[in-house]
Amino acid sequence: MNKVNNMTKKYIEIDGKRIGLEYKPYIIAELSANHNGDIENALKTIEEAAKCGADAIKIQSYTPDTMTIDCDNEDFQVRGGLWDGYSLYHLYKWAHTPFEWHAQLFAKAKEVGITLFSTPFDETALELLEELDAPAYKIASFELTDLPLIKRVAQTGKPMIMSTGMANLDEIEDAIKTARENGCNDLVVLHCISAYPAPFEQSNLATISDLSERFDVISGLSDHTLGTVVSITSIAFGACLIEKHFILDRNDKGADSEFSIEPHELTRLVEETEAAHKAIGVAGYERKTVENSSMKFRRSLYFVEDIKAGEVITDKHVRRIRPGFGLAPKYLEDIIGKKVKVDIERGTATKWELIADV
Repeated sequence: MNKVNNMTKKYIEIDGKRIGLEYKPYIIAELSANHNGDIENALKTIEEAAKCGADAIKIQSYTPDTMTIDCDNEDFQVRGGLWDGYSLYHLYKWAHTPFEWHAQLFAKAKEVGITLFSTPFDETALELLEELDAPAYKIASFELTDLPLIKRVAQTGKPMIMSTGMANLDEIEDAIKTARENGCNDLVVLHCISAYPAPFEQSNLATISDLSERFDVISGLSDHTLGTVVSITSIAFGACLIEKHFILDRNDKGADSEFSIEPHELTRLVEETEAAHKAIGVAGYERKTVENSSMKFRRSLYFVEDIKAGEVITDKHVRRIRPGFGLAPKYLEDIIGKKVKVDIERGTATKWELIADV
């Protein structure tokens, strides 16, 4: 498959923070429906995400009427899973973040020092978010095939983040091409499994690095698994950005509560993804400075018996033992059979200058 890139960028920037392989992972706390219809809960969640060290908190901008229609036909009913028994309209009515909240949510994020942006699901949401000067936009997995929406979002010139749940290669390529051809120069593409929760064994994190290489993009993970293990592991596969649903307390329940993380988990996610990023480093075999103090605990060759000047060294005189101040063990056969130049006491490290005929 041909790459659909028209440029190569090592990082993108959102609100002054750089996102790319050279920088610490960018962590997004997804508020989604976890406010449970209470704006005070939403405001408190924004405050808590900032305290936990997340780089951004993301909301979703839609109404039930911009998502679907109120219809009782079977096509519009949810069967199975977390939302079994809901119609699409009533699910979105329960879960949506009212448009009239948005200005207050943006103000709260600015107050507490965390970036807030959103997933617009149609042009009316995008218009609202543009009025509020949203710094970036997210395209949800379910909207990845909505190329008219992607085109319109790209035309804002703002950074875009796309999730790829359910999408095949052609659909991903179409979405990326549409974004780039319409002015999006700052793009992150997220590997995603659209299951709630997603099973660990189907995470396929190797896709993250493949996305980056195949499409020449910065890549990351939208993670719906339980806990933080998969997110932290994703750093080893080149994830530069991680999105995770966030709730103050799963016991509050709600549309997304079952696969959301709580504050202590978000704090751990921020800390451990940064640690994982630092641990990757670069390939290299030079001795690290931190290892210098351990060198003395290597094995080396030591005289373990007293030996007189001119006496021949035998295997009873020398052993491979710790510490490591003597000659390396590989020289044992080279010094056996040689004579020593001076009297040597037991416990002396071997050195070439002590040995004759070498």
